[in-house]
Amino acid sequence: MEKNDRYGNRRVIEPKGVLPQQAWKIDNTMRVYDNEILIDVRKLNIDSASFMQIKKEAGNDIERIKKRILDIVEERGKLHNPATGSGGMLIGTIENVGESLKKHDLKIGDKIATLVSLSLTPLRLDKIKEIKLQTGQVLVEGKAILFESGIYAKLPNDLDETLVMAALDVAGAPAQTAKWVNSGDTVFIIGAGGKSGLLCLYEAKKRAGVTGRVVALAHSSNSCDMIKELGLADFVLHGDATRPLEVLEMLLKANNGKLADIVINTVNVPNTEMASILTVKDGGVIYFFSMATSFTRAALGAEGIGRDVDMIIGNGYTKGHAAITLEILRENKKLREIFSKKYI
Repeated sequence: MEKNDRYGNRRVIEPKGVLPQQAWKIDNTMRVYDNEILIDVRKLNIDSASFMQIKKEAGNDIERIKKRILDIVEERGKLHNPATGSGGMLIGTIENVGESLKKHDLKIGDKIATLVSLSLTPLRLDKIKEIKLQTGQVLVEGKAILFESGIYAKLPNDLDETLVMAALDVAGAPAQTAKWVNSGDTVFIIGAGGKSGLLCLYEAKKRAGVTGRVVALAHSSNSCDMIKELGLADFVLHGDATRPLEVLEMLLKANNGKLADIVINTVNVPNTEMASILTVKDGGVIYFFSMATSFTRAALGAEGIGRDVDMIIGNGYTKGHAAITLEILRENKKLREIFSKKYI
């Protein structure tokens, strides 16, 4: 059996010389190299920014959304939205494991969630059975390849797999929050009503402790009410993150005239960079988890107002991120119930 490069570079069709995520087109034939894993795919969880863009382009029409997803995969060999550059993740069952990987903990029949983006995952879709417009989850028949470098999580027995899929799609956000937030910090979470925002709120509250302060900004009144009911924030603000001066005024009023130590942006729409930059103190940290972020706007925006801050790219991976995220659902029954209502 032939062996691929551990990053999957032998599958790159064009342009040559780049990694699969950067490539415009990759080989999605389901011949398994010696160091690859073949997955029988059941569900996709499309990245929030990508799914919102596809829905808008298709006018919320289910059949047009299906066609657009199928067209992207047919054209590119992966679910890599050319408009947003993002993908998502999948769950499925192990169908075959290359010979050189059989020493790993995976075996045929194991159910897993991939923790690498669909923007680099060779994918073949045979059928789209159902699309859930509110969640970006897509029930499919298809196959996928996981490279040797690909990370994954085995599906636990104590949590519903759809719930696990929804949470693990954004596992990097709460895990990075756990890494950056310290006791006593003031943390401002923008886009706090979405699934990544809610998980970040929980972890920020836990890490900032009784001497810290967590402020949440949500776009809808329903989201604000939900956050208040969960008790995950000291202050809940109702506002539009694309209106930075209004957001700044609200934060200062809620936080005794002070800026935040850490801002976490999980919004899935463009033009929220300046709300993040204006609300963080000099020497503070902004974690841009949102794939709708323009890092050009962020860098030039911070320069333009003379704000000396560290801006962290929303790396979807950090050590232990899957375990941290699933433990949040186990620890907080109310949050788990909300996720269950929204995503199962």
